[in-house]
Amino acid sequence: MDSLTQIVLGAAVGEAVLGKKVGNKAMLYGAIAGTIPDLDTFASLLTDTVTATEIHRGFTHSIAFSVLFAPVFGWLISKIERKAKATWREWSWLMFWGLFTHPILDSFTTWGTQLFWPLETRLAFKNIFVIDPLYTVPFLIFLILAMRKDKTSAKRRKYNRLGLIVSSSYLLLTLGLKGMANLQFKDALEEQEISYLDYQTKPSPFNSILWTANVETEDSFLIGDYSFFDTQPIQFKQFAKNHHLLGDLRDEDKVKRLIKIAEGWYIISKKNEEVFFHDLRFGVLDVNADDPNFVFTYKLIPREDGLVVEEVDRDTEEAKKLISVLGDRILGN
Repeated sequence: MDSLTQIVLGAAVGEAVLGKKVGNKAMLYGAIAGTIPDLDTFASLLTDTVTATEIHRGFTHSIAFSVLFAPVFGWLISKIERKAKATWREWSWLMFWGLFTHPILDSFTTWGTQLFWPLETRLAFKNIFVIDPLYTVPFLIFLILAMRKDKTSAKRRKYNRLGLIVSSSYLLLTLGLKGMANLQFKDALEEQEISYLDYQTKPSPFNSILWTANVETEDSFLIGDYSFFDTQPIQFKQFAKNHHLLGDLRDEDKVKRLIKIAEGWYIISKKNEEVFFHDLRFGVLDVNADDPNFVFTYKLIPREDGLVVEEVDRDTEEAKKLISVLGDRILGN
C-alpha cells in the first residue's frame, strides 16, 4: 500500500499495543515501524533495475525481518525514551507488530509480498489497489480522533479500535467483491466461447467497484474490465504475446529473471529496433488505446558488456487522462 496508509496502520497498531502507557509516542514509533519495510525501494539507487525489482517487497517484508529487527529497534527506542514507562520488551513488541502488519496489508495488493522469505513464494491476493481512499480515509479520521484524547481515555481506545475494525472490514469486503467480479469474468469467457489457459483479476485504481481481468490464451493475452454498475457484456481486448521478438535475448539472465518476476504475464513489443518488456500484471493505462501504455515497461538494451534493463517512465499525461475518465467508467458501461 501507499506510504500514508502504512503510516496510519502502523500508528494505530502502535496505539493498540502501547498507547495506554506512552500515549502518542506509541503512534509515532508505530508509524515509523510501518514505514521501515518500504526502505527497500532505495535499492534502485544501489543496484540495477532487475535486482532492485527482485528486492522490493522481499526480505524487509518478511516474517524473518520482523522477528530479527523488532528487538533491535526496540532496544534503540528504549535508549532514546529512557524516561518512558515502557520496557525494552514492550517497545520490541510494538515494533514487531508495526513491522509485521505492513507486509500483511501489502499481501492483499497486486504486487504482493515475499512474506515467507527466504522461500520464493509471493503472496498477492490482488483484492485492493495500492491506494484506496475508502480504506485509508476513515482509518485516518479515527486515528486523529484517538490522538486528540488523553492516553488514559476510554474514548481514545474506542476510536483506535473502530479505525482498525472499519479498515479491516473493508479489506475483507474487497475479497468478497473480487469473488463476485471473478464470476462475472468467468461467465463472460464461457458465453463468448473463449478458450483460455488462466486468468487473474485486480481492482482498478482508487476503488473496488471497477475490476480488470488478464486472460491468458495460447498466443495472446486478453484484457477486460467490469464495473458492478455495468449493463452491457464484458468486452476483451487482445494483445499478442510476441514472445518470439525476444530472439537471443531470451537466453539472457536478466530477461529470465524479469519473466520470473512477471510470473509469465508479459508481452514483448518492438519499436525502431528497440525491444520492450511489458509486465502485464499491472495492466495498461488505457486498454482501448491503439498503442497501449503499459504501467510497467522495461527497455532491453544489448551492449558488449551485457544486457542493460531500464524501466521506462510512465506517460503522466496518459495517467491524468485515465484518472479523468475513471469515474465515468466506474459508473458503468
